[in-house]
This record gives sequence, C-alpha cells and structure tokens, in this order.
Amino acid sequence: MRKIIPFIIILILIASCKSYNYSPTIDNENESSFVKSDTVSISSDENDYEILIIEPGFNSWLLSTARPEGHYSQQFLESRNALLVQGWNQRNLQPHVYDPNLYEVRIDYDTRTDYGYEVNYKLYNYFIYFQIKYKQQLSSFTPRI
Repeated sequence: MRKIIPFIIILILIASCKSYNYSPTIDNENESSFVKSDTVSISSDENDYEILIIEPGFNSWLLSTARPEGHYSQQFLESRNALLVQGWNQRNLQPHVYDPNLYEVRIDYDTRTDYGYEVNYKLYNYFIYFQIKYKQQLSSFTPRI
C-alpha cells in the first residue's frame, strides 16, 4: 500500500498539470496589431523555395524601416546574401566561439540557384535586421539601412 500512495500522488500531479498554448494572431493589414512573435514566410510561386523567419519584430521592421522592394537589384541582393550566408554558416559551425542561440540553424543558399527577387530581398533584410538588433557583423560590410 505504501508503494501505491506515491504513485497515486505523482499521477494526480501529472493529471493536474495543464499546458496552455498561446498563439497570438497577426493582422498584417494593421501595423499596430503586430506582436512580438511575428513570423514571416517567404516563398516564390515560380519555384519551390521557402524561407520561414520567426523573429520578434522583424515583420514590423521590414514594413516600417527597410528600403522598399525594388530599391536593390536582384544581382546586388544575391551577391550580398552569398557573403552573409557564408558568414552566418561559419558562425553556426563554431558554437563554442559564437552564441549558439543566435546561429541555431545552418542556411542552405546555393549561389547557382535563382530564388527570385522576393526571397533574396527578405533574406537580405533579415540579415540587416539581425546584425543591427544583435550587434553582429557577418561580413566586411557594415549593416545599415
């Protein structure tokens, strides 16, 4: 009987624990409704590439601060993204030197692949946002808007 009582207490404790899922809603039409856990999904209709950026504040920064689409040429974005991805991946491979919480995921970016303008534009702007927010420098270019 003494062995059953701790088991029952543990069972009651487990049953009484309840997890709450909080999924904030993001209304992209209303800038004041942005929440800290906004997510940006970037995909191209012409190909099968998609980038999912889960970064607090990035979506509102992109809409309010970043240069507008069309400001940069696709060739410029592709060349900068190649450098920035290389810097990112080097840091990802060195978690003992660089904060592994910042560089959690390796980025697969093939310079021979045409990802389209939108993917390159948003990836480039994410790198700018990331470098400014976390005071990082992924390449020899100083991040600026």
